[in-house]
Amino acid sequence: MLKELANTVRGLSADMVEQANSGHPGMPIGCADIGALLFGEVMNLDGSKPDWPNRDRFVLSAGHGSAFLYSFLHLNGFDITMQDLKEFRQLHSKTPGHPEYGETAGVETTTGPLGQGFANSVGMAVSEKMLAEKFNTEKHKIIDHYTYTILGDGCMMEGITSEAASLAGHLGLEKLIAIYDDNNISIAGKTDLTFSESPADRFKSFGWHVIEDVDGHNIAEVRQAIKEAKAEKDKPSLIMAQTHIAFGAPTKQDTSDSHGAPLGEAEIKGLKEKFNLPVDEKFYVAENVKDFSRKRASKMQDLRLEWEKEFNKWAVENPELKKEWDHAQGLRLPIELKEELTALDIKTPIATRKAAGAVLKKAADMIPYLVGGSADLAPSTKTYLDDYGEIQKDNFKGRNFRFGVREHAMGAVVNGISLHGGLRPFAATFLVFSDYMRPAIRLAALMKQPVIYVFTHDSVYVGEDGPTHQPVEHVEALRIIPGLKVLRPADAEEAKEAWVEALETKDQPTALILTRQNLPHIDKINGLKEFHKGGYFVNDPENADLIIFASGSEVSLAVESSKQLAKKDIKAAVMSVPERKKLENYLVQHKLPDFSLKVALEAGVGSGWYKLVGSDGLVISLDRFGLSGKGQEVAEELGFKAEKVTEKIMKAI
Repeated sequence: MLKELANTVRGLSADMVEQANSGHPGMPIGCADIGALLFGEVMNLDGSKPDWPNRDRFVLSAGHGSAFLYSFLHLNGFDITMQDLKEFRQLHSKTPGHPEYGETAGVETTTGPLGQGFANSVGMAVSEKMLAEKFNTEKHKIIDHYTYTILGDGCMMEGITSEAASLAGHLGLEKLIAIYDDNNISIAGKTDLTFSESPADRFKSFGWHVIEDVDGHNIAEVRQAIKEAKAEKDKPSLIMAQTHIAFGAPTKQDTSDSHGAPLGEAEIKGLKEKFNLPVDEKFYVAENVKDFSRKRASKMQDLRLEWEKEFNKWAVENPELKKEWDHAQGLRLPIELKEELTALDIKTPIATRKAAGAVLKKAADMIPYLVGGSADLAPSTKTYLDDYGEIQKDNFKGRNFRFGVREHAMGAVVNGISLHGGLRPFAATFLVFSDYMRPAIRLAALMKQPVIYVFTHDSVYVGEDGPTHQPVEHVEALRIIPGLKVLRPADAEEAKEAWVEALETKDQPTALILTRQNLPHIDKINGLKEFHKGGYFVNDPENADLIIFASGSEVSLAVESSKQLAKKDIKAAVMSVPERKKLENYLVQHKLPDFSLKVALEAGVGSGWYKLVGSDGLVISLDRFGLSGKGQEVAEELGFKAEKVTEKIMKAI
């Protein structure tokens, strides 16, 4: 029956791509036997309750093979109809070109950018270990599941895969099972054009249990490999499954032609003949396959219901743990969170990284499910939770991650942690290295995952490390990612408020942009009552001649400049803009007072500020790389000094 299930998915996948006249048929057809074993026998999934907390997680890292996933989900009773399969890759369908989290039941993460899904699976496996450690008791094991991922040659080539695999091996994630679709074909031809290493040896060096020479079309061999992987108690496992891309296609098997284009009617006819499928019927599912799939779905539902009985017993016997579980699953915050965080006594002047670090530690005391770490920069980012230990192999009680110098993997791993549920992750590094994380940040925004990024050392004020470490374009680059909240606080008070807003934001990721250098306390005419609007007046705007918009460390510079302008009988209103995107949206409905001149001040790329100041406004920014030297001296040399700012404004009046 598993072979029949596999062949059915081959036919469905070929028909889906052919009808759409677009897609990737080779992988689904080549991996169908592996999928049939996973979905038909191995994995615990319930299509009637896709969010069952103790389900096995399946990640299709080779996301271009989405027809594979949709076909199996349909047959396993998930909310994907035959009509949905027929609408593959069509506008607003449940079966988009690449799997999209939130769009399709059973899709655990958005994949397609190769390697991202594999790294997500590492985060999911970490979450399973941490939650099992926290919530399982001697009598009740409510968290006990595996994470499976299929990756292809492209995933294997991407650097993020090596980063994430290295971390997974270091942590000994024995419930992570990766299956390598080793078909020696990529979009441009045979992989030996560019790929001649031994992935098996690479993963062995990372500390993985590697199972080699598995025939990916022999279900018995794949079954034995998975059995061996599950018997491993100390390492994650990689199953090297040799497959043929477009297995069974008369002339396109083992060719790059089958990777990313429809096979064509003649080729599909030959494929169906080989696997005894009706050649004159599209989207065919035999009655015995339907019956097998229904029985499998019913069995999985029974398994889930049994788990729920066990869970309810656990809940009655462990009311405090159940309370923690509910708070974590719903990301519930203590009622008194904002009051306690904003009441913290933080002495100024102080760098916002240090102020934010103090807030984070207090937040961690109040939110047990808040976890995170840094890319080997915890002493600098001030994000280590001193009272909570760290996650290491054989110790998943802690709350601090040591991600190592692996920013790209860090970004994708925390996405996986967030997607798994039950934990709220943060990740920290220097702002300039957000470039290394950008693909993962973009996917977090696309999936609306509430990951929190702590980016410190936010401008040329970094100083002596020079232009390689002085971010110039990075804040602007983050602001243009749709769905990413970017907060750049101007002092300790704003840093508190920024952390509160980040924690209260549950439907999108947040980036906190923080300074290395100390900043003074800024006197605010109305406090932080309007912080939530994205921007607020620091001083009295009434009868002001001009307005200076600024964010972060430049707000105090704007205030100093306004005082110099006052000596020249020019009144300048200063507006702190911790979240420019939100302020822009707010000002669509609410107008500012009239000013003869609008000025924006930021020690970085200034192009985005023209939306606030207009084409006739003045943007004092930095559209060049920095310099090596003491931070204050570098900034002043580049024009960020009250006298120079005042001079530029005077010329523009």
